[in-house]
Amino acid sequence: MLQPPQPVVPLARNGFILCAAHKTRHEGASRMEKKDIDWGSLGFAYQPTDYSYVCNYKDGAWEEGGLTTDHTLTLSECAGIFHYCQEVFEGLKAYTTKDGDIVCFRPDLNAARMADSARRIVMPPFPEDKFVEAVKMVVKANEAWVPPFGSGATLYVRPFMVATGEVIGVAPATEYQFRILVTPVGPYYSGGVKPVAVRVPEYDRAAPHGTGAIKAGLNYAMSLYPSVQAHEQGFADNMYLDPQTHTFVEESGGANFLFVDREGTLVVPQSATDSILPSITRRSLVQVATDMLGMTVVERPVKFEEVASGAFVECGMCGTAAVISPVGKVVNGETEVVFGEGGMEHVGPVMAKLRETLTGIQAGEIEGPEGWVVKIC
Repeated sequence: MLQPPQPVVPLARNGFILCAAHKTRHEGASRMEKKDIDWGSLGFAYQPTDYSYVCNYKDGAWEEGGLTTDHTLTLSECAGIFHYCQEVFEGLKAYTTKDGDIVCFRPDLNAARMADSARRIVMPPFPEDKFVEAVKMVVKANEAWVPPFGSGATLYVRPFMVATGEVIGVAPATEYQFRILVTPVGPYYSGGVKPVAVRVPEYDRAAPHGTGAIKAGLNYAMSLYPSVQAHEQGFADNMYLDPQTHTFVEESGGANFLFVDREGTLVVPQSATDSILPSITRRSLVQVATDMLGMTVVERPVKFEEVASGAFVECGMCGTAAVISPVGKVVNGETEVVFGEGGMEHVGPVMAKLRETLTGIQAGEIEGPEGWVVKIC
């Protein structure tokens, strides 16, 4: 059975963290001194911080939950996560804005998506309001680890839930643990944003009407082998086609695709087999394009033959880590498609503007829609 991590630090009534190792927060108090880190040299790798968040599900209910300094899990060898892959996760970031505030970007959407993911593989959804409060709690507790504005670095926030209860027959577990780890990470593009090349693999990342539309570790396990192959061949990622007919564009190993046609329309691939993850970054970019940049946006199935015919002048992969990773070319066997005049040399103007606008909103430099940027402290 699960051994609970120690110690768990509860919240005070006023919402501030009480812990000897952490300064109690008061209105008007000065910011906590940042950790002595070379923020500019950070990569995208795990580094333990002061606190994680933990909450257990047992006897049909979630406990109160709280902070812990223990970054390990001790599980039974018969825990459901090991045998039947009951695991879901999310990814978001905490930023320091131009004004010095620490904020997160649309954590309510991560909460809702994680709840949907949990239901799909018969896990108890973590309450969405509690999810948002837990994100605020753990980010505030690790304030000293949030990189300063202008460094290009951020605090990566990884909520996840695993089946901890013992189960030997094929069935859902009865006990679960929800955790949030945070770690400072450098910019996805340490050398600046540059176009990348992708390929169409011979493998699928999901089954038709399977679990491709949820954020579960099992989907990413499916993509590991073709991802390693792609990297060995000099590609940044794969462009997966639909698992049913292998004719429609779906997504990469960890991001959604966007296209721009010759008329300047933003074309967003849809899945007829419900096997594309509903990216929060993609959803936000679509709204930015429509409401702030005045673009025409069309969400529809996209056949790869359209891509091969040269119908699109720009392509990008969008997700939390890079916001937008511009794609310069895609290779499918003997077919090589180069996007626009820039190709592998220059980022297309639409992808550049979309990325600039969304990152500006996240950094507090551009005013975005109400509720998108949530202040932590």
